[in-house]
Amino acid sequence: MTFSIVARCARTGQLGVAVATAVPAVGAMCPYVRPGVGAVSTQSWVNPYLAFGVLDRIAAGASAPEALAAVMQGDAAQQLRQIGVVDATGRAASWSGTECTSWFGHFVGDGFAVQGNMLAGASTIEAMKNAYFTSEGEQLAERLLLALEAGDAAGGDKRGRQSASLQVFGTEDYALVDLRVDEHAQPVAELRRVHGIARLQLFPFVDGMPKKSGPATPAPDEVVAMLALAPPDRPGGGGSAPSG
Repeated sequence: MTFSIVARCARTGQLGVAVATAVPAVGAMCPYVRPGVGAVSTQSWVNPYLAFGVLDRIAAGASAPEALAAVMQGDAAQQLRQIGVVDATGRAASWSGTECTSWFGHFVGDGFAVQGNMLAGASTIEAMKNAYFTSEGEQLAERLLLALEAGDAAGGDKRGRQSASLQVFGTEDYALVDLRVDEHAQPVAELRRVHGIARLQLFPFVDGMPKKSGPATPAPDEVVAMLALAPPDRPGGGGSAPSG
């Protein structure tokens, strides 16, 4: 009922998930990221405890494939599950149970995994994989968005569209990017629009937030001044924002 990508950026070590589906609030149900540990998308008949178990095992020293195999062995409904995982060293794995709704499948690459079920066809996974491969020079959030857009354009969820989510974590315990579209006729396109606004209005604020590696400092003056404006008067305001 969902298509997703989990990935680690080899350049920055960032971990992230992008996911879309034809039910509300996918960002509240499927993606789980633990900085310095791994990223997971649990889908089909969602079981968040699989994600927690995978991340706990990775944190204890298991690889992503080892952690995924261990948690799936203990799930009596494993054939109804689909889950993708990548760990903080880039080892990735995916599981698609035999009772997932067709079309379903996955692809595991170096540092990422793409998976989907109840899809229009295999072209969704192929398009996502190709989009991720061909965007190597981009930031992780952009690569994940490009993959999600490619999957959506290739058919995505065969029931239609409703929600989409993008999460990226760096070294901090809070997210660098955590954006959600929960009820929209074109959620992936709307996620792109919201990302464009966040890049101009939100990410500079997040960049100035306290870090574990140093003392808390005030937000930069230019960010304070920008956020003191009404939303339509800020960069990217007025109901539209540049893509990217």
